[in-house]
Amino acid sequence: MSAQTLTVPGNNGTSATVEWWESAVIYQVYPRSFADGDGDGVGDLAGLIARLPYIADLGVDGIWITPFQPSPQVDQGYDVSDYCGVDPLFGTMQQFDELLELAHSLGLRILLDVVPNHCSSEHPLFQQALLAGPGSPERDMFHFVTGQVAASAAGAPNGGGDTPPNNWRSVFGGRAWSRANADSSTDHDWYLHLFSAGQPDWNWRNPAVGDYFESVLRFWFDKGVDGLRIDVAHALFKAEGLPDSAYSGDVVDGLRSNAEVSDQEEVHDVYRRWRTLADQYEPHRLLVGEVNLEPARAARYTRADELQQAFAYAFVKLGWKPQEWATVGNDLEAARQQHGATPTWALENHDIVRSVTRFGGGELGGTRARAALVALLGLPGPAYLYQGQELGLPEVDVPVEARVDPMWDRGGVCRDGARIPLPWTENPALNYGFAVPNTGATAEPWLPTPPGWGGLAIEKQQQDSASSLTLVATALALRRTLWQEGIFTANDGGSWRVESGNLLICERSSEFLVAIAMGDEPVQLPAGSVVLSAAPLEEAGWLQPDNAVWLLRK
Repeated sequence: MSAQTLTVPGNNGTSATVEWWESAVIYQVYPRSFADGDGDGVGDLAGLIARLPYIADLGVDGIWITPFQPSPQVDQGYDVSDYCGVDPLFGTMQQFDELLELAHSLGLRILLDVVPNHCSSEHPLFQQALLAGPGSPERDMFHFVTGQVAASAAGAPNGGGDTPPNNWRSVFGGRAWSRANADSSTDHDWYLHLFSAGQPDWNWRNPAVGDYFESVLRFWFDKGVDGLRIDVAHALFKAEGLPDSAYSGDVVDGLRSNAEVSDQEEVHDVYRRWRTLADQYEPHRLLVGEVNLEPARAARYTRADELQQAFAYAFVKLGWKPQEWATVGNDLEAARQQHGATPTWALENHDIVRSVTRFGGGELGGTRARAALVALLGLPGPAYLYQGQELGLPEVDVPVEARVDPMWDRGGVCRDGARIPLPWTENPALNYGFAVPNTGATAEPWLPTPPGWGGLAIEKQQQDSASSLTLVATALALRRTLWQEGIFTANDGGSWRVESGNLLICERSSEFLVAIAMGDEPVQLPAGSVVLSAAPLEEAGWLQPDNAVWLLRK
């Protein structure tokens, strides 16, 4: 395999070239919780460098690293104050360069997070906007709008502008507007923040914003970064005039309830511009969108001249209900047929409850999560794994006093339970090995690890042929083989159905299908050879509940 492409046998005996991302499995690294290289209790680039061979040995094709750029850490790095730097909390630019070089030497691509919807309130351009005052070009980089009272009663002393410009609500709870200068009798501007008050939204209707972000992309692409994951990719443009939303309750669905704040048609021109830039590099750079919309709308972001990938958000949060899987799967296939790009599959990330817990918790949830992992890696198209998913980590109930997620204080939702530092060793020393050996004094981890966390440790699972980690490594190796043999192709679709006994089938091609037993009784499998199962089959030709297989029908 070259740096960019995979050559596989075609159906007519010729060879077909596939862009690397079409077959890729990407491992998401949440650096705060991956490995601590300096013993301060927070994961960092030094820890990632030290532990990178683990990821390479797992058999994935690359890593996506969530933000490590300078930030006040209001939202664990998604409030960026410098898009082209490294926060000292995580290390230095020299360490990032070392990481990039090491990753490429190990055959891993590097994807970074870019956050174009909003920045930190400490970003220099936002600070300049606050100082410049109402009506200034500096404020036009963001959404500064005069409050409604001030607009109708200009010059009112201190009380003017006490009403926000509209009724929009923040994803984190509460209103999406804050006063620029609450103590001023002359500055009646409010600024928009769809997330926390520390994350003001950029005004993408100002061309200067687009120019600024092109310089950010060029900076990282010039360094050799292989691609970018785009945070809240559908929410850059807001409706012209910022009208009230028809929905005035708190946002609980990733902005979907307010049609005025996302999925505006103008956003597609941004990604056409970015794709043109990405394709100027050799190898071409990958653009992956966080597009939390229904499949038919999300797929429009992956048209031929836009993003190459967008996460299949309708799939990410599924429970253990076969008809829901089949419905979502067929919706995604219909979108693929219309717009061309295969779905980008994931079942976990740093923002949602871990699948072990979603699928029932305890031993039952763990068994189902293994089956879901097997299914995920057999589906047509690229897939993403979240750190710890390969270990079968459950959601952790973080003590209230230890919670740091800003969503908890504002909206009563806490994402910390999916962000607990990884257990590397069964022994609790060095925070279950989260701190890399020889780091000296070791501080408590930034989020507490629960008792018995070492029972799921990487070193323990590496020595267990029946572990979840071993299963994932086996599936990844077999997946690569099936691509190389031409059984998996970039043109594969997915035809989903639920058969008797709640047997869920995804038929990838005439040669291959994925089957998951989601009922309470064993079910008979279709004819074919089982090449992988989440758990050993108890009887040939039958699939026990909460198990999954890859079936080859050649």
